[in-house]
Amino acid sequence: MAVAFSGGRDSTALLHCVARQAQVLNRTLEAPVQVLALHVHHGLSSQADAWVQHGQTLCREWAAQGLPVEFRHQRLAGEPAAGQSIEAWAREGRYAALAEMAIEAGATLILMAHHRRDQAETLLLQALRGGGVAGLAGMPRLQQRGGNADLVWARPWLQQGRETIEAYVESQGLSFVEDESNSDPRYSRNRLRMQVWPALAEAFPAAERSLALGAQWAQQALALQREMAEQDLPGLLSPQGLHLPGLRALSPARASNALRAWLLQQTGQVASARRVTELLAREDVESTLSWPCGPGVLHLYREHLSWQPALQAGAPIGEAKLLDLSRPGVYPQPDWSGAWEVVAASDGGVLAESMAQVCMRARQGGEQFQRQPRAVARSLKKAYQSAALPAWHREGPLLLKADTQQVLFAPGLGLDARSWAPPGVPQLQLRWLRLGESEPAPDA
Repeated sequence: MAVAFSGGRDSTALLHCVARQAQVLNRTLEAPVQVLALHVHHGLSSQADAWVQHGQTLCREWAAQGLPVEFRHQRLAGEPAAGQSIEAWAREGRYAALAEMAIEAGATLILMAHHRRDQAETLLLQALRGGGVAGLAGMPRLQQRGGNADLVWARPWLQQGRETIEAYVESQGLSFVEDESNSDPRYSRNRLRMQVWPALAEAFPAAERSLALGAQWAQQALALQREMAEQDLPGLLSPQGLHLPGLRALSPARASNALRAWLLQQTGQVASARRVTELLAREDVESTLSWPCGPGVLHLYREHLSWQPALQAGAPIGEAKLLDLSRPGVYPQPDWSGAWEVVAASDGGVLAESMAQVCMRARQGGEQFQRQPRAVARSLKKAYQSAALPAWHREGPLLLKADTQQVLFAPGLGLDARSWAPPGVPQLQLRWLRLGESEPAPDA
């Protein structure tokens, strides 16, 4: 297991406590527990190199005393993006570095030393920023980050008071470093600790415990919101996206909750209250509109909301190109900001030999497309109009037979019925993946 180790008082206490427990457990375990001290060098303090040396020395001394502890560190590269705070940049980089080091070492659990005062401060800061239930829920005791199901982040001391940890450090005679940035009033948490908390604790002695309890209630409310969204969203979703009139038929609270959950699923980011309010208040649901939203674009088309990852800025449209797509796999096409995905199928596909030499190019006008075996081939433009596909579902290259230039595949429509393979024979299915796309598109 691993401990996120800054070298400060709290993480030093946690690392020492965990290493002692592991030492006791290892007397009876066949496979001994190794405790990793994972340290991130942010490159922001003139003392950062000294903190690395302190951690290395401390862990060597403890290992010499028989504690199963090992020190590892990583330095962050780069700098905050335009408009990004140093706090946010450091936090994102720290979590990424900790996860990378843990995975490299084979650790499946990362422990963090956040305690009850930290939780109380988090709730206050989120409330002052106008945060919703997710913000007021503070820090969870257990969580997974970045979609990695094999790595668990845990905060075992969220119910421990700061005084208890200070007493442990003193009783064990532990040495730790002091980060001078903790007294810098430019950071909001520091201002809260130095200017607000002393007065608050004097006026309300039980403030820390009460606020931490409030975060627990908010966590239960957040879990309930997620359960409601899981019930409401399936009936509102279709290949065209999220049905806005159906969403608005729910109570205002449930509609807002479902929309926020859907936007989070699509973009990976928490939607602003302003965005949610504007979408729910729209009357022109039959309009065709688009807005920037997170790392992509949000579209409204025929009463449905859909989200599309942003295409690579300035990506050139590729010229006509011959391809061999006769084997399953993913075939990146950088010039088109996407890739072809070919998979084995039992029906609805094409013969592998018909994919051995195909032509990829942009629409030129005049192409014909046949949607069903007994239908009549019609212009690609009319096929798109008949399918009620908005323009953003039509983006991407066409795939044509190299010898006849007959359309084989059109983004948003899928495979031309004239090329479908007979039932019961080995065949291939195809779809076009836009850059950043992870969910099946309508042509899947």
